[in-house]
Amino acid sequence: MAFIFLGVILLLVSIIVGRSNDKLQKLAAIGRGLAFAFIVLGIVFASVIQIDAGEAGVKVLFGKVQRDVLQSGLHFVNPLLDIRRVDIRTQNYTMSGVHDEGEKAGDDAIKVLTSDGLEVTIDLTVLYRVVGAEAPRLLQETGFDYRDKIVRPLSRTKIRDNAVYYQAIELYSTKRDEFQDRIYKSIDADFKKRGLLLEQLLVRNITLPESVRATIEQKINAEQEAQKMQFVLQKEKQEAERKRVEAQGISDYQRIINESLTEKQLQYEQIKAMKELAQSQNSKMIIMGRGNTPIILDGKGN
Repeated sequence: MAFIFLGVILLLVSIIVGRSNDKLQKLAAIGRGLAFAFIVLGIVFASVIQIDAGEAGVKVLFGKVQRDVLQSGLHFVNPLLDIRRVDIRTQNYTMSGVHDEGEKAGDDAIKVLTSDGLEVTIDLTVLYRVVGAEAPRLLQETGFDYRDKIVRPLSRTKIRDNAVYYQAIELYSTKRDEFQDRIYKSIDADFKKRGLLLEQLLVRNITLPESVRATIEQKINAEQEAQKMQFVLQKEKQEAERKRVEAQGISDYQRIINESLTEKQLQYEQIKAMKELAQSQNSKMIIMGRGNTPIILDGKGN
């Protein structure tokens, strides 16, 4: 457009100069030629539009938004069109209780009331993007500040609306995934109506009241102690079972031995033992009476 503006000015100056002074007619003609050249160049440059990757071009003619969208690449368009570039890549909006971590300075976490009347603080990140085909409608109905007009207020409202169906302890533990899925579906439906696509909803942190946290810690400690005691009892039961099996084995062994040993077997074993003693170089054997147990006298001193 700068070339067109410069060409128009040069054309007007050439016409004025040519009319005011006949001697400058030739110079005025050259000026008009340059003016037309600048205008043509301006029209050519204004007709060529490049849309970068990750962007969509929305055409606006005299304030009226056109429905068709320019995709990434090089395009020849009406030079009178005003091309508005819209980012259609994934964007994130974080609402955090940590200072300067989210989009807003300070504590921007979402405080909600649960079904048991407790206040819970939630840190959240919303991943979303503009639907390319819906960019003209989004620009016309909302404008480029859709983050502050749609993403932030809608997300916070839906989270508060859905938190009332859960108790604080459920949000923190057993039903956290269910809660995240529920608010995702709720926000996604409204985003689609506005020309936005919700890609993912991340519940980053859930902070419970101090009293509830203390109760949870006591419950966890009690469960750990119960598990520890159960382990000890199981170990004692296993040890008692081992001793019982061992005692039963000894009892069975003794019973078998008692049933299998006879008087002749005992005499045979006695004879074998006396024979081994008699063959020893370091002992003498004296038999006291018939059938009596022998007395072994150490013969090392002989």
